[in-house]
Amino acid sequence: MAAKVAVLGATGAVGREVRRLLDERGFPLDGEPILLASERSAGKRLPWKDGEVEVRAVGPDAFDGVDIAIFSAGGGRSREWAAVAAEAGAVVVDNSSAFRMDDEVPLVVAEVNPEAARRRPKGIIANPNCTTMVLMVAAKPLHDAFGLTAAVATSYQAAGGAGMGGITELIDQTAKLVNDPDRLRTDGAAAEASVDTGNFSKAIAFNVLAHCGSFDDERYTDEEWKLVNESRKILDLPALRMSPTCVRVPVVVGHGIQARLSFSQPVERDAVLAALEGAPGLQIVDGVGTGGEPLAYPTPLGSAGIDDVLIGRIREDLGDPYSINVWVVGDNLLKGAALNAVQIAELVAAED
Repeated sequence: MAAKVAVLGATGAVGREVRRLLDERGFPLDGEPILLASERSAGKRLPWKDGEVEVRAVGPDAFDGVDIAIFSAGGGRSREWAAVAAEAGAVVVDNSSAFRMDDEVPLVVAEVNPEAARRRPKGIIANPNCTTMVLMVAAKPLHDAFGLTAAVATSYQAAGGAGMGGITELIDQTAKLVNDPDRLRTDGAAAEASVDTGNFSKAIAFNVLAHCGSFDDERYTDEEWKLVNESRKILDLPALRMSPTCVRVPVVVGHGIQARLSFSQPVERDAVLAALEGAPGLQIVDGVGTGGEPLAYPTPLGSAGIDDVLIGRIREDLGDPYSINVWVVGDNLLKGAALNAVQIAELVAAED
């Protein structure tokens, strides 16, 4: 049935993708979407189909008559307005980290645990972290086939994971440093110190940062803990052993994860390929030439703009017959955020 949908954070990067996907996927909308943002963005007109829709300021009455509210405005806004929207009768699909670990809020990846979306006592459904989301699409069919017990996951996360500010910082720093290759080659520390940083702890251009997110303790960041805790909740594996490292790389959009997945039974490459074949939301990009050269493998750049998660470099572990190594990539703005939110909204709209 048709649903009245509101989008909070409609002017942001994820909000823009949500608007596009609602249109392109033929979501059963009841009229135009209600576009919500902060007071300073109220009155802006955003494109919708062949026309425009005016942005409204979020407020106590903004969710009256709304069936589904998609939130992409950060944790603070979600904590402020999600309960208000739910009290007004809307099902909230929240893209922030505000409610992900709440026992009364399901954490849903549409291809992995769609049935969890129906159990929402607070009227809120949480969208996982973008890195967790990409990994879970690949891990779920393997868990179903072999019984996942542990994972060592190293993420290579795009600057765009920090929003438009992260993308702008990467582009601006690159423009400043690209014409000084000698300094990049002979005095990297000076090059690193010569650019302004705001979204990242060090220069992101021409660099790799072993720091992604904020430190929750003296050893691990919140991005790393998200991989641990969210994976356990989504797969309903509270004893899953997870060893995470999250790295920031100079890519605009597209996260990559190298994962060593371990199972309760021995695994071979052919059996893994069979288990992955036809898995929803997943494309296998994996091939080796006769001389051993890799002919096909996915890249973060190549994933930008693609709805599916891509998996390649599938290989048996050299030291453990119970483990397999995979390389997984996905668009962090699409499957990692906006697409999954819209897919969850589709699940809600399809309910009796």
